[in-house]
Amino acid sequence: MKKTIQVSNQGATLDTGRRNFLKLSGIGIAVAGLTLIGCDDDNFDYTQNNGIFDLGTGDVGVLNYAYALEQLEADFYTKVVNNFYTGISSAEKEILTDLYHHEVIHRDFFKAAISGATNNVLPTLEFQYPSVNFNDRNSVLATAKALEDTGVAAYNAAGKYISNPAYLVLAGKIVSVEARHAAAIRDLINPGTAAFSGDDVINANGLDVAKEPKEIVMAAGGFIKTPFTWKEQGIN
Repeated sequence: MKKTIQVSNQGATLDTGRRNFLKLSGIGIAVAGLTLIGCDDDNFDYTQNNGIFDLGTGDVGVLNYAYALEQLEADFYTKVVNNFYTGISSAEKEILTDLYHHEVIHRDFFKAAISGATNNVLPTLEFQYPSVNFNDRNSVLATAKALEDTGVAAYNAAGKYISNPAYLVLAGKIVSVEARHAAAIRDLINPGTAAFSGDDVINANGLDVAKEPKEIVMAAGGFIKTPFTWKEQGIN
């Protein structure tokens, strides 16, 4: 039985705050510009094995890695906003639309940044969602939660592999937005609770968890149909 989501006056106030919070969090990235130049192709070693793209090594390898994750999130939210689940409230619709816009900005940012550094840019990937019911609220929000949590953990671990300070600063800005996304989705699932900063994503030191590329591929790899490789010593 499908349920229509009801929003109380108090909930509307909280939802408005969440929407403003998310909109403001996207401004810095939106105006940051889409050109980053300064990397040298000679610093990176790429291979094309049987037509399979290799992310490469060094900073561009990390940027391609982030670009793959941002492509996934942008693709997911594109599907969400093109066919909102049954019973969605106007508040949830606005929040998910904000997340969609942010992820598209992140995706396009990385494409432009990598294009300014090298000709070896990760191609547009193809994705699949075999276990996601895009017409079901629980299924959509659970997937969004998994993707956002995974994205934050990926950035947290990848930062130490970035040598260019400009890239590191921008990665830090993007991961802060991704963390806000994760908190917003968790609050939609469990409103008014501490789930937005649950102990499954915040460690005993009060810090977001970090996961290495191998762990991220295990978590997100099932969504990605297009194969690609990377040299383990280049990122991980």
